[in-house]
Amino acid sequence: MKIFCWVCLVFVVISVGALAEEPQLSSARVVFQTNYGDIEFGFYPSVAPKTVDHIFKLVRLGCYNTNHFFRVDKGFVAQVADVAGGRSAPMNEEQRREAEKTIVGEFSDVKHVRGILSMGRYSDPDSAQSSFSMLLGDAPHLDGQYAIFGKVTKGDETLRKLEELPTRREGIFVMPMERITIHSSYYYDTEMESCEKERGILKRRLAASAVEVERQRMKCFP
Repeated sequence: MKIFCWVCLVFVVISVGALAEEPQLSSARVVFQTNYGDIEFGFYPSVAPKTVDHIFKLVRLGCYNTNHFFRVDKGFVAQVADVAGGRSAPMNEEQRREAEKTIVGEFSDVKHVRGILSMGRYSDPDSAQSSFSMLLGDAPHLDGQYAIFGKVTKGDETLRKLEELPTRREGIFVMPMERITIHSSYYYDTEMESCEKERGILKRRLAASAVEVERQRMKCFP
């Protein structure tokens, strides 16, 4: 009986561990450059493929440039405004077409913990557009209700700066007293960056080998 219970316990522990396993990030990274520092994040395409495609396209089109964080609720969320109304610069037609699209709610078992990216929406579960939150703490009451599509990979110190800014309350929202602007954004691929590093190492090794071959040639064949 004790052996059976021990086997059951091991099975439960393994099962819980499997459920808690973090989704795989893709190699793409996005960086928001704000007036308080940079925030880098990555995507979970296996969790929310349509959402990831949409947000990444908005980034590539430059839609988040001049946008802002309209909400900063310490220990809860820092929320990026919808780009259609949150930018200080006008949008071109291509940007506006993408920004006005709504995305089906891709809800998952991934938990809302600090650093997670979660789509904003209205009461309609399929009404998400371009606003999303960066979690500033654990929020289990959001689990399964909002589409998680990635997480912050660098810049937690910037998020902590935002949490310390003066705020005011407007209804359910806690909002910063000053505008937190996303001045610009860019993206890169971590795999390509790794290839560049490896290419550089290989070039240095080849150069060193060429020097050694020439040294041996001069020694042996003066």
